[in-house]
Parts: sequence; structure tokens; C-alpha cells
Amino acid sequence: MIHSKVTVVFCGEEYSVSPDTGLTIGRTGDVEVDDNPYLHRTFLVVSFDNGFWWLSNTGSTLTATVADEQGLFQAWLNPGAKIPLAMKKLIVWFTAGPTTYDFEVHVASPAFKSVTADPPEQTDDDEVGAATVGRVSFTPDQKLLIVALCEPFLRRREAGTSQIPSSAAAAERLGWTLTRFNRKLDNVCQKLADAGTRGLHGGVGKLATNRKARLVEHALSTKLVTEDDLALLDAPHSTEPTPHTDVENRRADRMVAAEQGNA
Repeated sequence: MIHSKVTVVFCGEEYSVSPDTGLTIGRTGDVEVDDNPYLHRTFLVVSFDNGFWWLSNTGSTLTATVADEQGLFQAWLNPGAKIPLAMKKLIVWFTAGPTTYDFEVHVASPAFKSVTADPPEQTDDDEVGAATVGRVSFTPDQKLLIVALCEPFLRRREAGTSQIPSSAAAAERLGWTLTRFNRKLDNVCQKLADAGTRGLHGGVGKLATNRKARLVEHALSTKLVTEDDLALLDAPHSTEPTPHTDVENRRADRMVAAEQGNA
């Protein structure tokens, strides 16, 4: 039987996967990610079975976010779950303790290929300073918050490791108070949770760090923010909301409410 070649790339190192033995990824796997006590010894496994390559989560607590390079496909891999590696290039993100990791999976002859649809035409309602991704609209401040949290990853040139900024550090980066930052973070997470994104809704046992990690993984995997958005961090912006910004924020929120009401 002819097997498609699969390669895992992490921190600039390439690992070829054998269909006979597969490849383990974790603290002590074939791919030794990091000596991180929060990371499972064997967390993810790439294997060949029934004519397909698979990525399996063999851990007990950690989850992984898997997406194609265009941000058109995303899956949240819970413990015990597995997905077929059916696309040419997939990117995998996961967080263990304070550190978030990502690596790439390259499939030489994938079973499927991504097809990009034409972008939707802009309407008059889009011209209020809000960024719209799918059916979720973000105010300029909310977009800034997401970029600030993703900044370490957007500045990296290859898959590897980064730490998500603390809320205090991100607030300082934006020139905001911590209270304002946390309020915006609540709004962003609630909007995405209402749109169906899992792992963002704060509740019992859901720490802010976990919520921020899931937000960053989601934003990167869906291309909600890209390297081009880093320019927003250096653009002039007020430390306190202006009346004009408040009007835009309220208009954007009304747009989201109307869209969700018609969904």
C-alpha cells in the first residue's frame, strides 16, 4: 500500500512520520515539546489507520485546536478525540500552563483540498469601524484587544512556543486600565461564545488564563487577526473611550444583536 508522506514541523525541526509506528508528541514523545509539568508525557499522536492519517488526543485534560492554513477549517480536539489529516497543511495549537505551543502537519498527498469562496461584498452597515468575522462583529477596541493578546504569535516566523500576555501586560500595551481590559475581554468572549465558539464562556472552574488561551487559539486558527493587524497596536488610540468611539461600539453591538436575532 502506498502511503502519503506526512511531516510534523516544530521549532524549525522536521519529523517524518512512519505509517508503521506513527509519531508521539508531548513532554517525552518522539517530538519532545517542552519540559513543562503541565504538559502530558504523550499528548498527541499522528498515526495511519484504515487508509487515512489521523491526529489523536491521548491526553486526559488538555485540548488542541486544529486548523488549515487559510483559516477555513477549525476543530477543537478534546481528550480521546481524533480527526483525519485530510488537508495539505494543518496547524495545531495547544496550551499547557502559561505556555501556548503550535506546530505544523504537512501531508504530501491529502485526500481533500481547500476551496476559497469569494469574499462577501461590503455593505453600508460595515462602515462603522467594526470588524466582522463570519457573523460576529467586533468594535475597534475589541479588535485591538485580540491583536494585543496574539502579538507574540503574530511576530513569530515559525511554529514554536510563546506565552500569552497577562491581562495587566496587555492592558498596559494598549494604554488601558485593567478594568477596561477585562470588560472588553468579557464582551469579546461572550460574542464568540454566542456565535458557537466553545471554551470561551466563563463559568465555574473556568479561569481567565484558560479563556484567554482559547481566545488566542481561536483567533489565530480562524485568521481573525493576522500579521498585518500588528500595525493597529502602533496606531494612535486614546487611553479612554471617546464619545465617538462609544457611539461606534453601541452601533456595532446593535448590529450583532440584530444578526443573532435573525440567525
